[in-house]
This record gives sequence, C-alpha cells and structure tokens, in this order.
Amino acid sequence: MGYMFGFFLIVAIVTSTIAILVSFPPARIARVLRMTVPILMIAAGGVLTIIGRGAFGLPLVVAGAGWLMRTRRTGRPGRGTSPGAKSTVRSAWFEMELDHDSGDLDGIVLTGRMEGRRLSQLSLSELLALYAEAASDAESGQLLEAYLDRRMPGWRENAQAHSGSRQGGAAGAGPMTKEEAYQVLGLAPGAGPKEIHEAHRRLMKRVHPDSGGSTFLAAKINEAKDVLLD
Repeated sequence: MGYMFGFFLIVAIVTSTIAILVSFPPARIARVLRMTVPILMIAAGGVLTIIGRGAFGLPLVVAGAGWLMRTRRTGRPGRGTSPGAKSTVRSAWFEMELDHDSGDLDGIVLTGRMEGRRLSQLSLSELLALYAEAASDAESGQLLEAYLDRRMPGWRENAQAHSGSRQGGAAGAGPMTKEEAYQVLGLAPGAGPKEIHEAHRRLMKRVHPDSGGSTFLAAKINEAKDVLLD
C-alpha cells in the first residue's frame, strides 16, 4: 500500500510539472528546470524515506538540497537580469555599455585613429577630436554626446566647433533587431513581458532626460521595449 501511494504521488508531481512547463517558451523552461529538478529530487527522496527506503531516499534529499542551494547562490532563475548586468548599444563607431547597478556609461572605439581604446581612457581633447571624426555618423555622434554629457557635463563649452548638438531620436541605423533589443535592455533572449517591462523601467530611471540622462539612450531603450513587445 505504501509503495503504491509513493508511486502515484511521484507520478502526480512529475505530470503536474510537465503540464506547467509545456506552456512556457523553451528559453524559460531551461531556467525553470534549474529549480524544479532539485525540488523533485527532494520530494522523491522524502517519499522514499517515508515508505522505508531511506537508503535510496536520503541521498536524493541531500543531492537535491545541495543542487538547490547552488542554484540560489548563482541567481534566481526565471529573471532576465542579474547583478552586474549591462546594456549594450552599438553604432558604426562605438560599442557602448551602461552598467545597470551603477549607471556608469563607457564604450570601446570600433574604428578610426583611436580604434580599440576605451572612452574612459581618453582625455577631453582626445574625445573632442574623436567627436569631430565620428559626428558624420548620426548614431555615433549621438552616442558620444550621451557619454560626454554624463562624464563632462560642461564639455560643450569647450567644443565651439560642435555647438550644433544632435540630441535627437534614435534614427539612422535601420530597424532594431530582437537580438539588439535584448542587448539594449540587458536581457537574456526569451525574457518575458514582465522582465522586459522591469528592465525598461529600471533603465529609464538611469537615462531619462528629466534626470540628466540622454535623449538618445532613452529613445533606444524605448525602441528596444517596443521591438520585443510588438
């Protein structure tokens, strides 16, 4: 009787879990399994121990508990972002990164005389020279303006030759792809609407123009949300 009860209980747990997972996108199933499998191991081990099969049940409980603890230490599954996440925006001249935790903005020069150098390593005079080169590309000019506005708010006073600022929309590079949208929001591919809304809200607090942020980056973040939700 005890064996039959244990058997049907395990079957019921497995069947219910499979029914729930079938409704999830494939990318989320992998994340859910990281938590589900060790919980099932603990449950199965507990049932085996109750029905007198402790020699098999206790090792399952210990292994499942260890797996579950490791999973929790490495971050909660089912979330699109984690501590240390970064958003990435690319243009013809730059690959720019926004740190979600600190709000710091930095980037790498992809072409030109300063190719391979990080913006944070350049002096103001070097950055202004780079701006003169990159401003011919609308997106690159706007990205560098966003970086300069955050690093050196008064830089425009030293750049009379560039007084015609381009703080505008995110046009010029064609439609954003879904892959680019995930990178802009700092999300893993397959993140759901809830994660997208949360990432968008968090990033907009960092870059919204009303908070001293960048119109260009705010437009990119809005575009990324629209691409993934539409």
